[in-house]
Amino acid sequence: MKSLKELFVIGPGPSSSHTIGPKKAAETFLAKYNDADHFKVILYGSLSLTGKGHLTDYIIQKTLKNCEIVFDYKNLNLDHPNTMEFFAYDKNENLIGYNKCFSLGGGAISFENEQFLDSKDVYPFNTYDDMERKLEELNLKHFYQLVYHYEDDDIEEYLTNCLYKMFECIEDGLNTTGLIPGKLKLERVAKKIYETAVYEDLTLEENKRLLISAYAYAVAENNASGHDVVTAPTCGSAGVIPATLYYQYKHNNKSIQDLVHALMIAGLIGNLVKTNASISGAVGGCQAEIGTATAMAAGALSFVNGLNHYQIEYASEVAMEHMLGLTCDPVLGYVQIPCIERNAIAALRVYDSYLYAKIIAGKRKNRISLDDVIKAMKLTGDGLSFEYKETSQGGLAVVHNKNND
Repeated sequence: MKSLKELFVIGPGPSSSHTIGPKKAAETFLAKYNDADHFKVILYGSLSLTGKGHLTDYIIQKTLKNCEIVFDYKNLNLDHPNTMEFFAYDKNENLIGYNKCFSLGGGAISFENEQFLDSKDVYPFNTYDDMERKLEELNLKHFYQLVYHYEDDDIEEYLTNCLYKMFECIEDGLNTTGLIPGKLKLERVAKKIYETAVYEDLTLEENKRLLISAYAYAVAENNASGHDVVTAPTCGSAGVIPATLYYQYKHNNKSIQDLVHALMIAGLIGNLVKTNASISGAVGGCQAEIGTATAMAAGALSFVNGLNHYQIEYASEVAMEHMLGLTCDPVLGYVQIPCIERNAIAALRVYDSYLYAKIIAGKRKNRISLDDVIKAMKLTGDGLSFEYKETSQGGLAVVHNKNND
């Protein structure tokens, strides 16, 4: 498995596969052909169908400057649903450079026939079972110790910066009002949800759930507005882990050190999914994004509250199992409806999954492992029709369009 630095990435929303990945691809192509006069980029698949709403054209033009963007809505015979072609020209319109690139999800990219950004594997395992065995082999007690063992010495500093960026994004979102950019004219509500939780007469449980929701909304609304967020594991699912950890920090007095360790464990779980299935909505539907984020956060929450390895696995498995089949059908191609609310709902499911792991895990052995449910998620994603994989051609997106004709 790759470094956690490739999973947790700070970059511009609203979509890691549609903004961070294309930006990285454009920067890499520009570095190779920096003597070009102008460029052309053709976007295919999900990058074309939802590229406008996801700001793909904006981020590429901002990076390459003099660049023509072409949206190819018809060619679906693709090696990957997030495919881009880059062309570089001199002043005489001669083609001086070309490459095809795939945005893999979470900001990761791959160039066809070239190893532009090929990175080494950091971890010598890719299943939860193997991860446990490696822990025993090294005589270590906690999963986060594997991160220290295999990553570079600056990994704690890197993830601490990511954690603080998550918290900064929440606090900024809680203090921002107005409309989110785009044709939907969706109003920001994180601040209103937070004020309701703080000032109105609610039960303790209602207060807790609204606070967690407000934190998730804050990040998701910032993401939808194109602000920098931390992929966790993607931009579209960036609110789940921050909401979970911020609540523990603000209301349960968990230390930054413990939360960084929890983020390490979340990262290992996310890496398992990224390695064995996908974290891209264009590949596996929203189960690959929000389902993975929920599983990651459930494992992190279980760790920070003292649950054992089996319970951590149980919480992560339960969280993902009940997200199986979740479709990606963003209305008008924006990462707003249902994406923002879905982050908050998922953050609440994190707590439910943790509670099941804490109470129910000891009463009956779980017959489905985390490794099993990751395999099931991949099979489910492979079986989802194209319309339900970040294309805005199915589900809520279609219903909305019909209702607003």
